[in-house]
Amino acid sequence: MQSDQRALLCAEYALDKKALDAKILCISELSSLTDYLVLVSGTSDRQVQAIAESVRLGLKNDHDVTPLAIEGMQEGRWVLLDYGDVMVHVFQVEVRSFYDLDGLWAEAAQLPLPDDGNR
Repeated sequence: MQSDQRALLCAEYALDKKALDAKILCISELSSLTDYLVLVSGTSDRQVQAIAESVRLGLKNDHDVTPLAIEGMQEGRWVLLDYGDVMVHVFQVEVRSFYDLDGLWAEAAQLPLPDDGNR
């Protein structure tokens, strides 16, 4: 599976759990860290955990892909799922605003989301 396909799947699984403000940023031209960042928000620790779990289980069950690492699942304020070529960040709204990864990577190209991310 190509990186862009994995990033789109991650966004779709997140949107299935009503994730807010979904973005897929292509940072491969700007950083060697990863190819894509998937940024989404949830309104509570439970929703953040549910979104992250939806991404993890969706890729595992449907595509036999597991993350290299998961950070922050216990707290549910900011969960990172690291798939190597794709990093998924699931934030509570205020945490996303505080750390402003959207602003940090503002020059990155965005992949269009399925249904424009409005589910």
